[in-house]
Amino acid sequence: MSNEYKVYEDKMQKSTEFLSRDLAAVRAGRASAAVLDPIMVDYYGSPTPINQIATISSPDPRSLLISPWDQSVLPNLTRAIQASDLGINPQSDGKNIRLIFPQLTEERRHELNRQVKKYAEDTKVAIRNIRREAMDDYKRMEKNSEITEDDLRNSEKDINNLTDKWVKKVDEIAKAKEDELFEI
Repeated sequence: MSNEYKVYEDKMQKSTEFLSRDLAAVRAGRASAAVLDPIMVDYYGSPTPINQIATISSPDPRSLLISPWDQSVLPNLTRAIQASDLGINPQSDGKNIRLIFPQLTEERRHELNRQVKKYAEDTKVAIRNIRREAMDDYKRMEKNSEITEDDLRNSEKDINNLTDKWVKKVDEIAKAKEDELFEI
């Protein structure tokens, strides 16, 4: 495949990167600092991501330890975590916050799996939209006599192959997250 498809491939790659980032925030029974990424804390009047005001470590597979650099932010940090849809109650010792991730129930695993599938399907739709955009561009070029009919057919075949490659990648990413969700 030539460089002429690079712009479309880059867009498809970005879509899968967004999927990976979204799936990292899906809690899979094991502690991951990525679940804190969407949470913003009021830090001197400005919404700030947790990783910019504290150190986040994982002392064991089921817990996270959040150590703010400025102790005065601890109450705001606790409130922000409680207000999030994380579903975990933060435990503060006055200096640090500990988040203990409970074992996922079977029902919760299936619920999270549906969420993973939705993210994957949304990403596939985005990739197909990029394919449609590419096809429209090449049809326009053929209509304006910039490329031949044979070039158009070859381009369509190459773009479909590119799309299939990235859709397969999305399926692999989703399958890996699904496996992680159902591992005990």
